[in-house]
Amino acid sequence: MPIKLNKKRIFYSVLTFIVCTAGLALLVLIMAFVNVKGNVGDFVDYVKNSGQNLIITGVALAVLSVITYCYMLFESPSTLARVSKTVELFLIFYIALIMCYILGRYMDAAARPLTFLALMTVTLFRRRDAIFLNTVFAIMLLMIDRFSHNLDITNENMIETYANLLCTFCSGIIAIFFFRHIKNRVECILLTIVLFIPVEIINFVIEIANPALVWSVKGFLNLLMYGALNCVFSTMLYMFFLPVFEIVFSELTVFRLRELTSDDAKLIRRLKNNAPGTYNHSVVVAQIVEACAREIGENAELARAAAYYHDVGKLKNPEMFAENQTDYNLHAELTPELSVDIIRSHTRDGAALIRKNHLPDFFADVAIQHHGSMPIKYFYVKALKMSDGELNIGNYSYAGPTPASKIAALIMIADASEAATRSLTDRSPENVEKLVRSLIEERLDMDQFSDCNITMKELAIVKRTIVNQLTGVYHSRVSYPKLKLSRKS
Repeated sequence: MPIKLNKKRIFYSVLTFIVCTAGLALLVLIMAFVNVKGNVGDFVDYVKNSGQNLIITGVALAVLSVITYCYMLFESPSTLARVSKTVELFLIFYIALIMCYILGRYMDAAARPLTFLALMTVTLFRRRDAIFLNTVFAIMLLMIDRFSHNLDITNENMIETYANLLCTFCSGIIAIFFFRHIKNRVECILLTIVLFIPVEIINFVIEIANPALVWSVKGFLNLLMYGALNCVFSTMLYMFFLPVFEIVFSELTVFRLRELTSDDAKLIRRLKNNAPGTYNHSVVVAQIVEACAREIGENAELARAAAYYHDVGKLKNPEMFAENQTDYNLHAELTPELSVDIIRSHTRDGAALIRKNHLPDFFADVAIQHHGSMPIKYFYVKALKMSDGELNIGNYSYAGPTPASKIAALIMIADASEAATRSLTDRSPENVEKLVRSLIEERLDMDQFSDCNITMKELAIVKRTIVNQLTGVYHSRVSYPKLKLSRKS
């Protein structure tokens, strides 16, 4: 659930931007110091002689930082609401500038990893944000190249800076729009080939005015080689730094989500071995929720992963849950009150287990929200039969809170629908549709969706999708004839 900005968070976000922008200015000064081979005297002379250029660079960085802050304030306030997210953003800029400086200074300007920032931001931020940040980076790189002389570019020869500006902007935009089709790390390597084409075209068009470079065999091969290195370095750095950011900043990329839902993941393996019924239930719920999320425009990968972990709290007492029992129900020996305490504790236990294993907080939120404040009807009815008067249904209900995200709401509906469908003797589409509709209406009547902004139209789509999924899972089968075969027959 996005964090909202308040006065305190705005103050910290402004302070963080000021400090991080100062870090960018310091980085430019460090680059200048390295340019003069670390000689303090030469560095002082450089500052005196190029003071105006350094001031222009500093002002440009400040202006770009203010523009970025204003954009985030209006378009992506949840980024500013978390200091860690702002630090993450500037850290990407630092790494991109450092790598561009090193490779541009000691190899060639055309070999710099100009698409690295675009790949990182489209993965860790929204696509709209990535487009804006890529544009800011292209301008920032132009200003630093132009006024700090990191590439030994003179005022008479600005052709390389213009080529890098176009390459950064164009290849970054192409990477951002192609990235939506990438679902695994192998496809990232294929993206290198896609980026190679526009980079080489831009380099060739820009350098065509320099016949000594383009029309010589050596110059043409250098152009091809350094353009290819630009794409290769961008992808390699992206694949190296992304897992670091995933761990340090708890980012939920499509790659990490798939790793968390593999059978090798620690909690998934425990669930499979110790609570096989719950594991199979979670797999079916994940399949249903993924389809529902895709239909209503939510993050299908995130929904699928959260569904895998929504019932991990049952690992504490797996034998106390029906799907893991065989012939004997252990609750027959317990009072309804004790049974309710055991059943409803699995939401809190799940959230605690998820946090203990350093998994995303979103998974913990879903684990504790997926039953909302719904009553545990089986034990409430059992208690009614054993009592003489009325009972407080709240004592036989989950503690909440209700779903705070659409994905949590989807998991609530899919979880109840899958479990209830198993109890049907006739699983025809009509009966399943009637059951799912009644479950959704019941939760609407009990205000379970008031905090997640899911619409009636989306609920209708969800109902239809769940019915299609469940009738596919529990389809009818042909009865096999009772015929015993042997080798002789």
